[in-house]
Amino acid sequence: MAAMTFAAAMPATRVSFAPKRACKARVVTRGVVASAGKRDVSADAVSLPEAPLCPKSAEAISANIVYQTSKVGAMPLSFETSDMYRATSESVREQLMENWNATYKHFHAENPKQAYYISMEFLQGRALTNAIGNLGLTGEYSDALRTLGYNLEDCASVERNMGLGNGGLGRLAACFLDSIATLNLPAWGYGLRYKYGLFKQGIDPTTGQQMEYADDWLEVGNPWEVKRQVAHKISFGGAVTDGVWVPGQTINAVAYDSPIPGYKTKNCISLRLWDAEVAPKDFDLASFNAGDYETSMAETNLAQQLCAVLYPGDGTREGKALRLSQQYMLCSASVQDILARFKERGNDWPSLPTKVAIQMNDTHPTLAAPELMRILMDQEGMDWDTAWGLTSKTVAYTNHTVMPEALEKWPLELMQELLPRHVEIIMKIDEQFIASVKKAYPKATEAEMTAKLGAMRILENYVTPEAAAAAAAVKAKAAAAKATVDPAYKGTVAETEAEEAIPAPMVRMANLCCIAGFAINGVAAIHSEIVRTFTFKDFAELYPEKFQNKTNGVTPRRWLAFCNPQLSGVITEAIGTDDWVTDTALLEKLAPLAKDADLQKKWKDAKIERKKLCAKLILDSTGVKVPINAMFDIQIKRIHEYKRQLLNIMGIIHRYNEMKAMTPAERAKVTPRVCVFGGKAYATYLQAKRIVRLVTAVGDVVNNDPEIGDLLKVVFVPDYNVSLAETLIPASELSQHISTAGTEASGTSNMKFQMNGCLILGTLDGANVEIRECVGEENFFLFGIEEPAVEPARAERAAGEFVPPASFTAVMDCIKAGTFGAPNEFDELLWSLEGDSGFGRGDYFLVAKDFQSYVECQATVDAAYKNQDKWTESSIISTAFSGKFNSDRTIDQYATEIWDIKPLPVP
Repeated sequence: MAAMTFAAAMPATRVSFAPKRACKARVVTRGVVASAGKRDVSADAVSLPEAPLCPKSAEAISANIVYQTSKVGAMPLSFETSDMYRATSESVREQLMENWNATYKHFHAENPKQAYYISMEFLQGRALTNAIGNLGLTGEYSDALRTLGYNLEDCASVERNMGLGNGGLGRLAACFLDSIATLNLPAWGYGLRYKYGLFKQGIDPTTGQQMEYADDWLEVGNPWEVKRQVAHKISFGGAVTDGVWVPGQTINAVAYDSPIPGYKTKNCISLRLWDAEVAPKDFDLASFNAGDYETSMAETNLAQQLCAVLYPGDGTREGKALRLSQQYMLCSASVQDILARFKERGNDWPSLPTKVAIQMNDTHPTLAAPELMRILMDQEGMDWDTAWGLTSKTVAYTNHTVMPEALEKWPLELMQELLPRHVEIIMKIDEQFIASVKKAYPKATEAEMTAKLGAMRILENYVTPEAAAAAAAVKAKAAAAKATVDPAYKGTVAETEAEEAIPAPMVRMANLCCIAGFAINGVAAIHSEIVRTFTFKDFAELYPEKFQNKTNGVTPRRWLAFCNPQLSGVITEAIGTDDWVTDTALLEKLAPLAKDADLQKKWKDAKIERKKLCAKLILDSTGVKVPINAMFDIQIKRIHEYKRQLLNIMGIIHRYNEMKAMTPAERAKVTPRVCVFGGKAYATYLQAKRIVRLVTAVGDVVNNDPEIGDLLKVVFVPDYNVSLAETLIPASELSQHISTAGTEASGTSNMKFQMNGCLILGTLDGANVEIRECVGEENFFLFGIEEPAVEPARAERAAGEFVPPASFTAVMDCIKAGTFGAPNEFDELLWSLEGDSGFGRGDYFLVAKDFQSYVECQATVDAAYKNQDKWTESSIISTAFSGKFNSDRTIDQYATEIWDIKPLPVP
């Protein structure tokens, strides 16, 4: 392993930078070439002494930033805000580097048990403000930049969000890393370095439809990452000959590390991202010069594809192959790296489970288990039982979905083509598992055993070659017998159709996780219960000791202290300490003060300031001017049918229709609202994209209706990311978390909204259940059926017995009439809400079933908002009892109850 060190090459000359303040120094207007005749201060810049590392005062930081300007590569005639951002980032990274190196060395010397969090997604957000916040130097850097004629907000806004995720999975992983570092735990993260992210979202100004563009987050480089001299071979294809895998293609996984500092601690851990490259010595130059470009570039092209895009479209076989290859690259590189570090520290193999814990974040990293087996057997020479004994005590699995159809499965033949050795290992795991189930249930009938194995085994629809040959022989014998009676017999149509309908064998990744993992956890109390009693019911019966709950959390640093300094200041003043930033139980001291008039005034003022900032963001990004005195009602999350943004926008249409039917006097009594949507619809998820379009179509009509004016605004903020959330969440007064009961694993945005004093409107789903328990039912707007009633409601619909409410039917008719968008534009979207059954039909997510309850709950919200003192009291209570949802608590539970790791602070 390469040591965690970094040294920047110092240039011979420095860029012509001068602080933008009133003095003799020449000030270069940003973006404009300086006019002739003014004094060039390049000589002054060159003569500056080297600034001290790790300065702590504003004056010393200012000097350090000026020194860093020599390294940003700016042209000598201008110095843009973007250049100052890079100089400031270099200064902050120097602050981190000492702690980063010290942490790695300390972990190496102490050789603790270390946890490794493998995830396909990490949505880190901007690093600059988070880093200086965790260093406790926000004020000093702000002052330093101000003396140079810049401000921290402008510089920070230059930073592009790392394109490493799509939704809650990535935002959760980022919170976990922050908490790991803050708690001084020996752990770090592994992911992939996607060049173009998922996609950059735009809204076509003409059609109102979502557009996808390549994410440009790496276009100008990433000043926070360090490319290491660490690479691991990743192989694909080929064949297994005499027990030895002879790959068809091999690329290098190269490590890029980003520092993750803890809050006011010396510990600074790593997020290691893998990029794919082909080593120059492996490039087939002979084939290239011979004109065989396809052969010579094959591995180079593969490397470029592997880390190009997060979640490439999987509608084709090629797309599926690329996704599976990405997952294997992540797992193989990470496991190789973990084992290299394990050996580097002088450990012996029997101690592996006491020195290493690998957490598979959802099913994407499942291949870490068979990859660990492959390395232990094929490279380290272990027998099967020894390797399996170590593997099954080292890997653990977090489940993030309660919908069986969302659990990953891969075609067996595709996996055999890409990873033939791993398929051998998986087949043996499956074979031994089947034997263990038969041994565990000796009295089970044949039907019972068939049902259990059908639910639990790894290989779905798989028939062994021997069984397939035997079945074929029986079939041939039967056909021959019939042919003897009727020589013209060709088989019945039913027999032919039955043969063609035989499903392809699949590898069920979640089942492999449950078998290989020593722990299986859900991410909210209700979710973990559904996982235990429904999704993995048979596994929970067989392995009850494996199943746990770890309710998600979010970091209070980024999601309250740093993103909402206005409210944070009010909180600190009210409870007399800022220790709540790590000890969120202290927030409960706000509860007795919730009715205090002075606190309520300050609380409202803080919210108004945040609403002003949010209104500016909305205007800049959508062109829609929204009123500050309206209720800010915000739903921001990945667009999906189960999250029911469709229910929200249909409720808005209902509201609009009611307002249109009112007299001016009645309309004057309406509670004004700004309804904000944000989130990406996956590029090939057409129904989700249609929902986005319906939102923009409704906005086009409502926002331009003079009768409605500022009483209702509907906006879709494009390209939702962490930085947008940091502006939207602190401004929100009502947030909707309205998934069909039993479909959302947890949710984490609901926790962020709650921390910022926002009231929640939602179903009893995911973490909503626990949030409602914490804040009290009087401070939570509840609607909809509960999880036990969901399947009966679907059965009622399938039987044709459900009658939708008139309020719902009126909204459907309004959309069909072409009130919004082009005629018939939303027919396919509405089609999913019609009919009683069938794929994509029958209102699977029960929008109509919950609609009347939803609009009645919204009326309750309107009435509650009119009493601003009571609303503010509820807002304060919301924040006061948000402490449970601190990711520090979640990570402490992982550390003590799954990983068995202990804090190891850098001295």
